[in-house]
This record gives sequence, C-alpha cells and structure tokens, in this order.
Amino acid sequence: MTQADPMNEAVKQALKEALAETLHEQRELLHEVLAKVLEDFAFAEAIREVRQTERVERDEVYDVLEGRT
Repeated sequence: MTQADPMNEAVKQALKEALAETLHEQRELLHEVLAKVLEDFAFAEAIREVRQTERVERDEVYDVLEGRT
C-alpha cells in the first residue's frame, strides 16, 4: 500500500477549497449555466421525439387547437 504524498494532498485540498469558494461566489452564474444545459437537453429530446412522429397538415393542427376535431 502506498502512502499519500502530503504535498499532493495539500494541493488537492487547496484546489477543492478554491473551487468551492468560486462556486459559492458565482452561484448565479452556475445556476444560469445549469439551467441552459437542462434547456438544451430538453430541446434535443423534443427534436428526437418530433422526428419519430408522423407529419400532419397545418389545418389539422388548427382544427385540434380550435376544438373542431
């Protein structure tokens, strides 16, 4: 079993603390980035679903929306 290098562990800990501090200070930016990523995933999924459905005419869509069907 190898021993952990104290210097390596100190660097890891310093990086963890710096990252945690940055995320805390930039919380709004992080929130915006994650929201955008989720939005992009949802959009991609919607595109995949649309590609698997059959096409309909515009008039058919309006008929459904206006309650004529």
